[in-house]
Amino acid sequence: MLKAVADRSRHRLLRARNERELPVGRLAELIGTPVAAITQHLAKLRAAGLGASRREGTRIFSRAAGPRVRALREGAVPAAEAAQAGARAVGARRRPVAGC
Repeated sequence: MLKAVADRSRHRLLRARNERELPVGRLAELIGTPVAAITQHLAKLRAAGLGASRREGTRIFSRAAGPRVRALREGAVPAAEAAQAGARAVGARRRPVAGC
């Protein structure tokens, strides 16, 4: 499950679908990735039990679904975001070494 959200695009997709169902085209706009790539990412999230989709005519709607999503929202995602924020803060404090 964690491997499925380790990819930055899939992590962003999971967050975008956090509270609502969205059409795949809108997800592509939000993430800034082609629709074809979004559908591949969504397939991996579904395979990990982190999403569901439905078809309405020619449009496909995607939503975060399943008990694993709640576990990620409450535990892993906040921990990962805190770690990323800490890494950015450490990187900001580093100074380049002269002559390197």
